[in-house]
Amino acid sequence: MSPLPISVFIIARNEADRIGATIRAVRDLTDDLVVVDSGSTDGTQDVAEALGARVIHNDWPGYGPQKRFAEEQCRHAWVLNLDADEVVPPDLAGAIRAVFAAGEPAHAAWRIDIAEIFPGETRPHPWAYVLSPVRLYRRDRSRYSPSPVHDRVDLGPGVTAGRLRGRVHHFSVRSLGDQLDKLNRYSDQQADDLEARGVTIPAWRVFVELPGNFLKAYVGRRHFVRGVYGFLTAMNYAISRHLRVAKHYERRITTPRRPG
Repeated sequence: MSPLPISVFIIARNEADRIGATIRAVRDLTDDLVVVDSGSTDGTQDVAEALGARVIHNDWPGYGPQKRFAEEQCRHAWVLNLDADEVVPPDLAGAIRAVFAAGEPAHAAWRIDIAEIFPGETRPHPWAYVLSPVRLYRRDRSRYSPSPVHDRVDLGPGVTAGRLRGRVHHFSVRSLGDQLDKLNRYSDQQADDLEARGVTIPAWRVFVELPGNFLKAYVGRRHFVRGVYGFLTAMNYAISRHLRVAKHYERRITTPRRPG
């Protein structure tokens, strides 16, 4: 099948074990596949180039700025953003093709459901919690937020978002240890962001953040349908949210006050 008038962009660092599946699932959709790498040491760049991607290095500036940089490297006005651990299954690829079947799509932005697949699973659980961010859009009418920690597209004036059928398969968890390491690093960036924006979280939050966010993940995001493993991933999420507030509090009490 002929490629669509879209670019696909992926940001990556040390994703050699996962990025191949991501690229293979979409390389028939596009003639412009861009991987922006922030310094992989595991051969991610070689894997991506062997599968036809243009690989561009850019030192890590934060999530939003990195995705904005990647947008600017794309050749087409329409872009599809994927993370290096996300796979577009055939039904979703067909839905993307259907959007362009009659020419210019009806909306300038499209939301796509994203469902996690945990180790030991081959497909998303039927009751899995899904996120539905904008991932397919015209980059001349909407752009990624410049926030270093918030991963979202800011819609331009008058832009409305449609919703595609199908789900991205998100292989986000290599292992519980790897997940916790990733979430711990992310909590550092969140604490940096709070400080940069001058936001102060009250100290009492350190007592409720862990249990509250465990319930958010285990019940609200339906991790309970995954049994024991769902309990464990909900605990990891809760620990990471607790660390965000704990690190923020620690900085407040250890950073010397500036003289008035």
